Amino acid sequence: LNHFRNYFFPLPDYPHRNKKHVSSPSQKSTCKRLNMFLRWMVRKDSCGVDFGIWNKLKPADLIMPCDLHVDRVARKLNLINRKQTDWQTAIELTERLREFDRHDPVKYDFALFGLGIEEKF
Repeated sequence: LNHFRNYFFPLPDYPHRNKKHVSSPSQKSTCKRLNMFLRWMVRKDSCGVDFGIWNKLKPADLIMPCDLHVDRVARKLNLINRKQTDWQTAIELTERLREFDRHDPVKYDFALFGLGIEEKF
């Protein structure tokens, strides 16, 4: 993700308004948008949410898209311990979820997000 950002923005015609939307781990960001995009492109499901059209990466290689809602639920479930929500938190959560499914830890994204958005937890 760092390489993508460093490659994309030095191009002469990059859209300046997009710079704030393309984060990187070097900025301490969770990179939620990029990790979500990777999830859609790499994972394949029967519901049509994840397209699974990229085959060079495996679901096991993905990092959990981490936002406020996922973070809140993960903390309540004691899946993460870090105080801040940053790239290391996304890594910590992904590693913890690998304990449940090492081949596809990101499959829990929708469940954690859903609980957080509905504030049922």
